[in-house]
Amino acid sequence: MQLNRKTIAAVLIGILSPWVNASDSGRIALVLGGGGARGAAHIGVLEVLERERIPVDCVVGTSMGGLVAGSYAAGLSPQTMRDKLAVADWTDMFLDVADFSQLSYRKKKVSKRYLAGTELGLTKNGVQIQPGVVAGEKIKLFFNQLVDADLGEREIQELSLPLAIVATDIGTGERVVFRSGSLTQAMRASMSVPGLMAPVEYENRKLVDGGLVDNLPIEVARDLCKADRVIAVNVGSPLKPPESIGSLLSVTAQMIGILTKQNVERSLASLTGRDIYIAPELGDIKATDFARYEEAADIGRAAAQRQVLTLRELSVDQKTYAAWQLKNKDGRKKEIYIDQVVISPLRRVHPQYVARQIQQQEGQLLNRAQLEQDLVRAYGDGFYDGVDYRIVAQEGKNILEITAAEKAWSSDYLTFGFSIDNEYRKGSNFNLRSAYRNTWMNDYGGEFFAAIDVGTESALELDFYQPVDYRHHFFIEPRYFKEREIIGLFADDMEIAEYQLDTSYSELLLGTNLGVYGQSSIGWREYRIKGTADISAVTLPDVDERYGGVEFSLNLDRRNRIYFPSHGWRSEITFFDAHHEGYKKLSVDVGQAYKLNDFVFAVRGLYVASLEDELPFYDAVMLGGFLNLSGYASNQIIGDDAFYSHLRAERIIGRMPLGLNGDLRMGFALEAAKLQTIYTMTQTDRWLDSGVLYLGGETPLGPLYLGYGFTFSGDYNLYFKLGAF
Repeated sequence: MQLNRKTIAAVLIGILSPWVNASDSGRIALVLGGGGARGAAHIGVLEVLERERIPVDCVVGTSMGGLVAGSYAAGLSPQTMRDKLAVADWTDMFLDVADFSQLSYRKKKVSKRYLAGTELGLTKNGVQIQPGVVAGEKIKLFFNQLVDADLGEREIQELSLPLAIVATDIGTGERVVFRSGSLTQAMRASMSVPGLMAPVEYENRKLVDGGLVDNLPIEVARDLCKADRVIAVNVGSPLKPPESIGSLLSVTAQMIGILTKQNVERSLASLTGRDIYIAPELGDIKATDFARYEEAADIGRAAAQRQVLTLRELSVDQKTYAAWQLKNKDGRKKEIYIDQVVISPLRRVHPQYVARQIQQQEGQLLNRAQLEQDLVRAYGDGFYDGVDYRIVAQEGKNILEITAAEKAWSSDYLTFGFSIDNEYRKGSNFNLRSAYRNTWMNDYGGEFFAAIDVGTESALELDFYQPVDYRHHFFIEPRYFKEREIIGLFADDMEIAEYQLDTSYSELLLGTNLGVYGQSSIGWREYRIKGTADISAVTLPDVDERYGGVEFSLNLDRRNRIYFPSHGWRSEITFFDAHHEGYKKLSVDVGQAYKLNDFVFAVRGLYVASLEDELPFYDAVMLGGFLNLSGYASNQIIGDDAFYSHLRAERIIGRMPLGLNGDLRMGFALEAAKLQTIYTMTQTDRWLDSGVLYLGGETPLGPLYLGYGFTFSGDYNLYFKLGAF
């Protein structure tokens, strides 16, 4: 049968129609600009493109635009993007640290005494600081979740819809365009705001936010798919007025804004009359306002709607658009089994140390949520720039590869802390502290720790922690500690003298780590005690003692934060048998917190007593001070066989800004204590009562408290506390 030209043309049109824009508008490129949280407006624009059946031939993005572009190219619908952003905890995402309850006991110990972000690396090239305030650990895992990397590694060159993501080489200032390789790595690189987020190391480059060089990459889009028409969406932040610029941070942000504005203007100059430019009016939505993502998306949709008549020139029929959607849909299975778990090679850290955190079992369905929690917990050990995963299919098997990127800048660290304790009844205390940590001294993870406190109360600590297995189940720990305390001595409510107590001890411990719960140890402790008063006629005598004994300790901590937990519990139990001195000291200190809406309720109980004879005053219980019988001065009450408890309620009245942890709280506590023997008060047969009203919050300089403590007999105390205590 002979076919005429019309028949042949009809057949060709039928075959090619799903891949040809019915509007005959040529090839269309979508360009999504950077703007932080303002980039959620891109989702609203995509909703209009979807409703109007507008297919694109390629998509290009920078920073948050790269995130949305990558998600779109990976097959996510605009509604799916909205849904995933709705469940994202952006405040937590910009906090690299694991939940406090998930940290190892040693990491918890350091976190309590030293400020986050003060860590300096000691290298052959000198002192190195952290490359960014945020390492981006949780952000990268969120990107994995967003594009379903748990179903298999997403490679840019394998996506059905051509994609390019723009980053900046911070070393050369060059534009780096990702057109192949890991999709999530490209997203992470493009969003690395200099100074805030650590750069991404890629092919011997250090990559940061692409907005520095090309925040609206129109040229890249034309080149990627030889586009005839461009839809460009600009969500960049406007420059700040001069009167709002004063701090170093604001000047730096303005400089970045100027660079971004200049390169955007160059890109806009390349637009032609056939292109479509959309600039959503995002008003006061800032680049950090991720909680306002839905508002930004709605504004983006409204901006696209205002250009709907022009956009409709690019529309195709329902059949053609459905074929385009099917072509770009993610057709992978929605769940996979893991056949093998592999830990990538490391330089210092033993792979078994990383593997101890991974609960995924071979031959089982991948549990993405559990895996992410495991990786954040592993990252919380503090030895890595990032901990990530990828799923690789090899020879019909799904291999889960865990990559722990060890800190390239050091394994030896200096870290710092301080405390200011101003108390009406006692005066002011100020301490500076610093610590040196030499980590991974051997394959088992041996660590040397040295710390010094200088100020009102000085202290010195030397510690060597030596695990005896790769997973750190068991350890040996020799330790030396020395401190000087100045204790106010009171006769009832009047301070009559100061007592200088010098305490030092050496100990050798054998212990076991109890996962994320805590640590238990037993060993021998040898004391040297010297105590002198500045007035001879006081209740407590001078002392110079040497003695030793067996010590057992069990420390468990499942609180979600160090200082202002909203849930979790802790328990500290110690027993010391000072056989030579004739006493056996038992101490039990427990607490729990529970959150209900914007209220946090917490309870604490303390019991300290000698199980044989009486505690000597230099090893007795000391009560008084903030949330320790707050109406009394610190350490005003010294005695034996003591029970103390408090019940407190806190109202969350504010939250720290993005990237900082903690709440601002107004709190009230009721306290009570009973001692069978009190060395510093004449009345010993009654309950001691106290209460405290306080304002507190966790700041970048540590916890801050302003408090008013009182007793129901009329005494009171005032508190100002800042820093790690």
